[in-house]
Amino acid sequence: MVEKILLTREGFEKLKKELERLKGAKRKEIGEDIARARAFGDLRENAEYETAKHNQALNEKRIVELEERLSLAEIVNDSKIPKDQVFIGATVLLKDLETNEEFLYAIVPHDEANFEEGKISVSSPIAKGLLGLKAGDEAEIRIPAGFLRYKVLNISR
Repeated sequence: MVEKILLTREGFEKLKKELERLKGAKRKEIGEDIARARAFGDLRENAEYETAKHNQALNEKRIVELEERLSLAEIVNDSKIPKDQVFIGATVLLKDLETNEEFLYAIVPHDEANFEEGKISVSSPIAKGLLGLKAGDEAEIRIPAGFLRYKVLNISR
């Protein structure tokens, strides 16, 4: 059985836009690069041609990857997720009980994770330790470097 890939609506739309760009403008651009390189003559020793063909192969590979991901995508249905608990799609305000620092994390599907943007994968140790918690709950989360102690201050969607 093929495993579905969980995505938020935003993540699904982002992949769809990338696919459209690669199939449209990017394919056209690469085709023009190939035509321009062919005009230089002998293709056996034509670095521009080789580069353009390589870029074409990479583009086509990414198109196949995106088409597969989108065909397996299951969009997370927010209406079925408790609003008062930490689940995928939630934005969680946490307080580190050791340092008193506050952190804001969005719990997202693996494909949408981006730590610099505060988006952590639902399969990460931190997210796993928070899943199901409510505002006011505390958690001790095991990570490779030891333990983190957090208090959930707020949950939003």
